[in-house]
Amino acid sequence: MSTPAPPPADRSPLLVWGEDGSPRSGRFDDVYFSSDDGLAESRAVFLAGCGLPEAWAGRTRFTVAELGFGTGLNIVALLDLWARNGPADGHLHIVSVEGFPISQAEAARALASWPDVAFMSSQLLDPWPASQPGFHRVDLPELKATLDLLVGDAADMLGRWSGQADAWFLDGFSPATNPAMWSETVLDAIAARSAPAARIATFTVAGAVRRGLSERGFAVAKCLGHGRKRERLEASLAGAAPDPAPPQRIAVIGGGIAGAALCRALVAAGQSPVLVERELPGAGGSGFPAALVTPRLDAGDPVIAGLHAQALERAGDLYRRIPTAVTAETVLQLAQAPRDPARFARIGAQSLWQADAMVPVDAHQASERLAEPVETSGLLMRGAFAIQPRPILDAWLDGVEQLRSDVARIEPVSCGWSLMDAAGKTVLMVDAVVVASGWGAAALLPDLPLAPVRGQADWVTGTIPMATAWGGYIAPSPSGFLYGATHDRGDVETDIRATDTLRNRSTLSARLPELARCVVESESQARAAIRATTPDRLPICGPVDGRPGLWVLTGLGSRGFCLAPLLAEHLAAMIAGTPSPLPMDYADRLSPARFAARQT
Repeated sequence: MSTPAPPPADRSPLLVWGEDGSPRSGRFDDVYFSSDDGLAESRAVFLAGCGLPEAWAGRTRFTVAELGFGTGLNIVALLDLWARNGPADGHLHIVSVEGFPISQAEAARALASWPDVAFMSSQLLDPWPASQPGFHRVDLPELKATLDLLVGDAADMLGRWSGQADAWFLDGFSPATNPAMWSETVLDAIAARSAPAARIATFTVAGAVRRGLSERGFAVAKCLGHGRKRERLEASLAGAAPDPAPPQRIAVIGGGIAGAALCRALVAAGQSPVLVERELPGAGGSGFPAALVTPRLDAGDPVIAGLHAQALERAGDLYRRIPTAVTAETVLQLAQAPRDPARFARIGAQSLWQADAMVPVDAHQASERLAEPVETSGLLMRGAFAIQPRPILDAWLDGVEQLRSDVARIEPVSCGWSLMDAAGKTVLMVDAVVVASGWGAAALLPDLPLAPVRGQADWVTGTIPMATAWGGYIAPSPSGFLYGATHDRGDVETDIRATDTLRNRSTLSARLPELARCVVESESQARAAIRATTPDRLPICGPVDGRPGLWVLTGLGSRGFCLAPLLAEHLAAMIAGTPSPLPMDYADRLSPARFAARQT
């Protein structure tokens, strides 16, 4: 008998509302902001305390880190100042850690006290980040800003964050009531994640905090407090703010979802990508008329489960902004093995998902959803969805420089990298290269342990009750639905095979016979492509060891549309030197160097 999953940890701040409308944490018996004037307090203590706006003058990138997201008031004040006084060509990156997040409705109630910043509050409230543990990215394009909310224990979250902060707002509850937020481990992480000349501002003047910052190289000073609080603290590191790195011209080899996602992310990071593709974008595995965006479900490995949960959330955020891209919400995963019902129950109980995002259903409930009898239970994945790829590729490659060429070799040169064709002729010179060509990466980077898996899918006219996966899958397409797909290891041919169409029909008939009968009577179309897979079934994402300026994103297998948006942002951040949305423990599991490490 399987062991039931433990209940999710209670993450409620246990809010108590005062007569003046201000919130108080019942968990820590402390206020979120001053009842005198919380907004003025944020501006005086945190903005002025970190030398803003002067500190970001002339900077194209500036990162503010905060401990204690709370109601979001400090971030509203920061965004308001950035909108008025930020560099014209700058981008503000905010990372905030919160162990006990409040809801959007609670934040709206708290922020309503300051109508003069109502517009800025709405900019934060409308895309209010998710509250389950993990890293959550929120884009604020109208404000030229990005927010990463890290939900969890401060020491753990900072230990997994890879960025460098130019300014810190230390706004956790009092060290007396919330000592974990001010621990030695947290102070170590603050020091390790501080850029040269970083500034710190905080309410507390507790001796342990002053000594802890001083011991870690910060110059610490007590300053005049705000309102009823007599004193506050400022601290700073020596050094000069880093000069902005010039934008790079970066070749992205491969025009599928990985390449398109990389181009989008590189442009957002201030780089200049050039897409290099032998054929038109979508010529490979991303060229089918429909696809499912589903996570790899794992009840035992927290990195695999967490990576796919975060990737699914980010993919949904980005795809849903593109008109006509998402064709159906919710995917039903049917059980394939006797152990699956118990596994689905454990997955549904994981704290990685929003409430009711993963709901086990019995055979009767699954049958009702599918409008025909099925004998197995399932998992209703409400965060998963179906897409048509073409609008996504078109949107993310719009305006990107493109070169139609076959690249046979990549060679370092004194000024960057040379991309050469089969005849040895240079077709492009760039500062850096990202190989994102799926199975095509094997020819350019033969040391990577990639393996090909051929897949053929078919599509017909007609309708389906809902997007569903088992060993096969069905997904709505613009004119009907797609079903498949075959899975042939070691096969690299993309010809259309009548035998594979029959295999796909057989797979469909074995699970959904009534729907399969409609397929037999319809005229079908088919397409085949090659997936790139790895021995551990995890993608390869990161720098190629020993070859500075050469990067890779491949090995996505059948999860490309789920994984590519998040991993492309991570890779673009590494290239540009901006904060990554990916936890470091996830990134380490995906590094190209992991395979060499296992052989030593």
